[in-house]
Amino acid sequence: MRDGRRARADERATRVNAAAELLRAGLAMVAASRELAGRFGLSERQARRYLEHARAVGSVEVPGPSTVFTVRLPESLLRRLRDYAHDSGRTLSSIVAQALDEFLGRARAGPRDG
Repeated sequence: MRDGRRARADERATRVNAAAELLRAGLAMVAASRELAGRFGLSERQARRYLEHARAVGSVEVPGPSTVFTVRLPESLLRRLRDYAHDSGRTLSSIVAQALDEFLGRARAGPRDG
């Protein structure tokens, strides 16, 4: 990036989706990387990384805005969470968000029979 900062998650997802769209349109990697670089002010090398990611996974969901909140957790649970995050290469926030989303989805569905 030209301003020296990393892309936010929503920027990254938008770029991956644009790359996937260019690939679906049948553009060659070289042409697609030039187009993507010009559209988002990226180097062609970085644009190619987005294209390679899009080729591997296709379109991705663009995350909405997030906010910070504080939660108290038992030390043992936090230790397990940090270990899992380290081993999986994910952030604490992404793991907690997924876990809460799944929990709330099950809670909304109501009790199961059996």
